Amino acid sequence: MKLILRKTVENLGEPGEIVDVAPGFGRNFLLPQGLAYEASEANVRRLEDEKAQAEERARRDYLEAKRRAAQLDHMSLTFQARAGEDGKLFGSVTSGDIADRASQAGLDFKLEKKHVQLDEPLKVLGATKVTVRFHAEVEVEIDVNVEREEG
Repeated sequence: MKLILRKTVENLGEPGEIVDVAPGFGRNFLLPQGLAYEASEANVRRLEDEKAQAEERARRDYLEAKRRAAQLDHMSLTFQARAGEDGKLFGSVTSGDIADRASQAGLDFKLEKKHVQLDEPLKVLGATKVTVRFHAEVEVEIDVNVEREEG
């Protein structure tokens, strides 16, 4: 019996795979549990269409991420902040602050803070490289300088 898996089934396959199983296993377990559906010609065609659409969407997402990364390449941002004598900031520079400042720097898109890879907010004066990740395979580093606020 040929079925298309909806969910991962251990020792059988991943979602979207067409598997050949014993008729009893398919009728009595996989179908009633909603883990698979019948591999009819229409369902196989639909699965192939969905895979093609997903591949095209992934390709477009990758190309858009590359385009955005190119705009951020060699970008440098400077923040003015109040700091104590030891160089520690009274506040901090967060990923949201970095995203907002970068978006104001003439980009044709709004940089979202979820793309800014900052483990913890910047709390000291100085220069830092911050990674911006748009896609699993596309990331770029920008320079962030935190300077003492005068006055």
